[in-house]
Amino acid sequence: MTLADLRLTPHERAAHLGADQLRQLVGLVEHDDAADPFPVVGVDAVVMVCGNATQSAQYFVAIWGMTLVAYAGPETGQRDHKSFVLESGSVRFVLTGAVDPASPLVEHHRRHGDGVVDLALEVVDVDRCVAHARAHGATVLVEPHDEADGHGVVRLAALATYGSTRHTLVDRSRYDGPYLPGFVPRGSGYVRRPDVPSPLFQALDHAVGNVETGRMDHWVRFYNEVMGFTNMAEFVGDDIATEYSALMSKVVANGNHRVKFPLNEPAVGRRRSQIDEYLQFYGEPGCQHLALATADILGAVDALRAAGVEFLDTPDAYYDDPALRSRIGTVRVPVGELKRRGVLVDRDEDGYLLQVFTKPLGDRPTVFFELIERHGSLGFGKGNFRALFESIEREQEARGNL
Repeated sequence: MTLADLRLTPHERAAHLGADQLRQLVGLVEHDDAADPFPVVGVDAVVMVCGNATQSAQYFVAIWGMTLVAYAGPETGQRDHKSFVLESGSVRFVLTGAVDPASPLVEHHRRHGDGVVDLALEVVDVDRCVAHARAHGATVLVEPHDEADGHGVVRLAALATYGSTRHTLVDRSRYDGPYLPGFVPRGSGYVRRPDVPSPLFQALDHAVGNVETGRMDHWVRFYNEVMGFTNMAEFVGDDIATEYSALMSKVVANGNHRVKFPLNEPAVGRRRSQIDEYLQFYGEPGCQHLALATADILGAVDALRAAGVEFLDTPDAYYDDPALRSRIGTVRVPVGELKRRGVLVDRDEDGYLLQVFTKPLGDRPTVFFELIERHGSLGFGKGNFRALFESIEREQEARGNL
């Protein structure tokens, strides 16, 4: 099946993203869905629990340039929590916070802080996917069922994955509402400055999960067997270690690479790795960071820095190293422009990519974002790992957690 035959989600069509744009943004490859035992259309939503979802929604609108499109809460019959739905390109975030002190979200937030609880996937056939998952040992948290309102019917189910994270499976082919039944359209009165590019990011490139020592291969097999994902990349040993700390990582992806899940576990090192720190402060395995694909990383970084977003620092020596320039060749902007913004660059056999990482977004040193701009590369910036991890270690040391 060629990319010309790619099934686009309604969300992607609404964002005016076609197969060519998605190939550029997230590195799509051709794949025959007919042979796929668990056909995934794409990521439907990233659902986060927040200590204050109302303020978090304002933050993502004002700082990250997202658009508020839907809401559910006490006013709509959802008594114990509020949920805000935000979009940027084809990316959908759902921010949820407790209203009722007895809500289980209160205890979840006490244990974990702000974090991702659901990486929801749009699928072709919920029942088929659940049957395949169950036959391969998956825990079904929510059985397939329909939810309906005046906009149509959504078919839903949910599977457990690492920690308290889940994958809600969504078939919205018979639904045209703003998100799900129970949600109503909602906008924001925020007025964006005319000089800020919109949107700042257009797609979700990948979502990284951190798991306990010795469990990475277990979860790789889970995605292989339960969801039919393939192993896309593996990073071990010197690939992904510094003088002080180490980790191991494998990447699983659906057939066309629209959905990519790197999975990390700690490895033995002289000090505590970033994965150890995450597991301590999140309290269990979970989603460590989201990589947001952008067509203009320089414009996005400039706008986000001006709005107060803090990015990891990269030493000047990274950019001044002659080996870097010989390795990366010609890229779309001068290295000096990347240096000024702290943007990393890497090249592989397919092309190159530009990437930059924020500091943790909340009070706990857990969740952060990556911005990534691909130019043919299907990789994850392997050549930048040491520089990135050393930068993270400097932040860990400042927090007293290295």
